[in-house]
Amino acid sequence: MHRVPSAGNNSNSSRPRKEKRLTYVLNDSVDTKHSAGINCLAVLKSSVSDVCNYLFTGSRDGMLKRWALGEDAATCSATFESHVDWVNDIVIAGENTLVSCSSDTTLKTWNCLSDGTCTRTLRQHSDYVTCLAAAEKNKNVVASGGLGGEVFVWDIEAAVTPLSKSSDKMEDDCSNGINGSANSLSIPSSRTITSNNSLTAHTTQCHGYVPIAAKGHKESVYALAMNDSGSLLVSGGTEKAVRVWDPRTGSKTMKLRGHTDNVRALLLDSTGRYCLSGSSDSMIRISCCRLWDLGQQRCLHSYAVHTDSVWALASTPMFTHVYSGGRDLSLYLTDLTTRESLLLCKKEHPILQLALHDDSIWVATTDSSIHRWPAEGRNPQKVFQRGGSFLAGNLSFSRARISLEGSTPAAVYKEPIFSIPGTPAIVQHEILNNRRNVLTKDTAGSVKLWEITRGVVIEDYGQVSFDEKKEQLFEMVSIPAWFTVDTRLGSLSVHLDTPQCFSAEMYSADLNIIGKPEDDKVNLARETLKGLLAHWMTKRRQRLGSQASANGDVLPGKDSTARSLAHSRIEVDGNAENDSMVHLPFDFSTGSPPSIITEGSQGGPWRKKITELDGTEDEKVFPWWVLDCVLNNRLPTREHTKCSFYLHPCEGTAVQILTQGKLSAPRILRIHKVVNYVIEKMVLDKPIDTTNTDGSFAPGLGGQLQHSAIGDGSFRSGLKPRTKLRPSVEILCNNQVVSPDMSLATSDTGQVILSTSGRRFVSGYRAEISYCCKVFGIVFCSSKVAYIRNICWIVVYSERRVVFKMGAFSRLHQDDHLLMFSRSNR
Repeated sequence: MHRVPSAGNNSNSSRPRKEKRLTYVLNDSVDTKHSAGINCLAVLKSSVSDVCNYLFTGSRDGMLKRWALGEDAATCSATFESHVDWVNDIVIAGENTLVSCSSDTTLKTWNCLSDGTCTRTLRQHSDYVTCLAAAEKNKNVVASGGLGGEVFVWDIEAAVTPLSKSSDKMEDDCSNGINGSANSLSIPSSRTITSNNSLTAHTTQCHGYVPIAAKGHKESVYALAMNDSGSLLVSGGTEKAVRVWDPRTGSKTMKLRGHTDNVRALLLDSTGRYCLSGSSDSMIRISCCRLWDLGQQRCLHSYAVHTDSVWALASTPMFTHVYSGGRDLSLYLTDLTTRESLLLCKKEHPILQLALHDDSIWVATTDSSIHRWPAEGRNPQKVFQRGGSFLAGNLSFSRARISLEGSTPAAVYKEPIFSIPGTPAIVQHEILNNRRNVLTKDTAGSVKLWEITRGVVIEDYGQVSFDEKKEQLFEMVSIPAWFTVDTRLGSLSVHLDTPQCFSAEMYSADLNIIGKPEDDKVNLARETLKGLLAHWMTKRRQRLGSQASANGDVLPGKDSTARSLAHSRIEVDGNAENDSMVHLPFDFSTGSPPSIITEGSQGGPWRKKITELDGTEDEKVFPWWVLDCVLNNRLPTREHTKCSFYLHPCEGTAVQILTQGKLSAPRILRIHKVVNYVIEKMVLDKPIDTTNTDGSFAPGLGGQLQHSAIGDGSFRSGLKPRTKLRPSVEILCNNQVVSPDMSLATSDTGQVILSTSGRRFVSGYRAEISYCCKVFGIVFCSSKVAYIRNICWIVVYSERRVVFKMGAFSRLHQDDHLLMFSRSNR
């Protein structure tokens, strides 16, 4: 696991505060399947015979699911979505309360039988929360441990009870997965907090309930277990020891040493006398389970059956047999009395957790599917009657056994009773040059092409070579990187950070947007946000409309709740309409809607599907810049949206100077627009009266000339077209002809050659000029020596002016990007 970075840096107050990020998670499957490994399991058995049992699963996709169990099938009846990172463990507390913990550093409580309602988010840990433990009989007691070395004991009933009616609003927000604080929790008068040195009253939740903190761990905690009455708690982690606590006071009672590697799994019997721990011996790589007698504070037995780390343990109700699984993909059954063991089954993925259910056992692995295997949990001796068992001796004995046998025992079961399939997790991705498509590969080897501005798969290539497909989809285009992507949750998570996300623009014609002028510039991030929040905007208008109708008011044109910013930090996007219209390239699917992960000015990070937003969310739950963009059409100040260059005559020529200063044009401007401008000025002898004093094109590159094409004299409106021959221009890149629609930004990043009449360069980069008036040019990025003659005009894509003498040698440095125009004297 990777540690969570600090939320802030108080040591350098002058450093600019980083704005909150908005993330949206894409999926192309139905919402009834997990899309990443299953970290945890819990079975809820019904006390009524005619009511079905439930299986709860927590996944690395950040979601929990409830499965209604039948004889040979399971149906997903609810999805619990609020965590923003891996769900690491779950326990059932009381009759219908589900408690989960996550790498987002929170615990969440849920109503087991609801449609996915989060009743409270508890924030106390400073790092990933890795494990939970609950008392079977004392239904309100739950313990949590994490990578920060912290162990907390929670009274769940007190934690979810609001302090007063004034906190009902906060509880409602939390149930929506938005308000993450537990600041309105009360401390029951019956709960006393002692002054023991091992107990620390954490006051980060200064207005509410504070859990008991058991201090003592100096390193990460990976495993917890509690007896039925809640009077004994054991913990283990990277310290290679088992600590024993009194959860009622948080005091440490003993420390059991003997493991030589991390303790990853723990079990306690119902009375709290015996403890079973799972670990891995790093020296001989034979995994070991140890049985401890807590009363005598010593290890009774060591059971070495696995060949790698033990990550999961489950015992029969009488604590006579134990099921163990781990990194070696194997599930073993061991008799704790006779030390007899056998291999139940062999998996394809490491086993993460086990849950015994009557005569079967649920197995969770790093795969997104869940499997139910035979286990004979009521009478495990039936399995041993099949034969194939061996003695689970000590470490040296097991090492000798494996050395002699040369292989592991044969598995008793070959196939599970049934499986709950999941969606293959995405394990590889590549952002394509067009900055709208992402190529992915999942665990099944399937390669897909995503359009992230719509959140859909536009092409499923099947099981093909990822690298070859990536090369086939390469485009010679340069668009700023306006988003980042990761696949930590098994799906595509697209991250938008301001102001970088607003740096990419395209023409509406390139996006095939109907109803907009083809030369309108479209900001990709703004339109994507509009598409994501289209449902929220609809709900918000309905809510505001009903309120305005009730009060007899008129709806304002712009939102007044968004942050008021200085003009130096924002700019109004004048090219985009200030409405909520969503164009087709940004229309997100409602069949498989993406989920939003973000954070506002209050509370913590939250996660919700875009179709579940109700329009009440404001700047407290959304980042201010998102609302300012969507509601007020305002974008942060963007840099490097234009290219600057000079037009300068060559020394020794009497050609008229085109401009007096630096020219600029949008980075997305196509090369043929530059050619049009040069043709207009040089070939057609149009008077120079359209240049402003600052050197910018007016209308310039991208004004009225954007609608003129090469060979078309329509831009000289009202005048008879001239009969002069127009130049024929080719654009080559690496000896390959490319489209004249290439942008200035693209030509500025690579080796692009502009030639005339199909003429190519010869050795030494010497240019041949053909008959009649021709335009010749080169965009070059190299440190080689170039020989070019008959140079008349040079466009330099840098702040430096470069002048070439006719027939002279000149060196082009790597940071000099040149566009040169030549004219024949014939």
